Amino acid sequence: MKRSAHAVWEGSLKEGQGKFGVASGAISELPYSFKTRFETAPGTNPEELVAAAHASCFSMAVGAQLAERGITAESIETSCDITFENKTLTKSALTTTITARGADEAKVREAAAAAKAGCPISKVLGLEITLDLTVVR
Repeated sequence: MKRSAHAVWEGSLKEGQGKFGVASGAISELPYSFKTRFETAPGTNPEELVAAAHASCFSMAVGAQLAERGITAESIETSCDITFENKTLTKSALTTTITARGADEAKVREAAAAAKAGCPISKVLGLEITLDLTVVR
């Protein structure tokens, strides 16, 4: 299976602008710029997209790991903060709340740890990953 995206950049780094999209059409011609990446202008940037990818991939991986332990969560909510400094992604901080009423908390925590290590986006990032986990039973 392959997934594809495309991007176009026009102009200089600081004054230029770009657009990107994905082959599925879920994101189409979304603009980005120096100001959306390095300042506080409204819009998106590559690091925010990495954060979205990591949060969503991790949540799905937790669901899979829970299923292997016979647990079905009511919800798995994850936010992700990507740290970008000195032109490098240095850290991904996951904050997750798993609602799994009646589940063994130790098994839920074990599943989350396995997902943190095994999620495909965690593997490709190759940077420090932290997990702040709350289990609602």
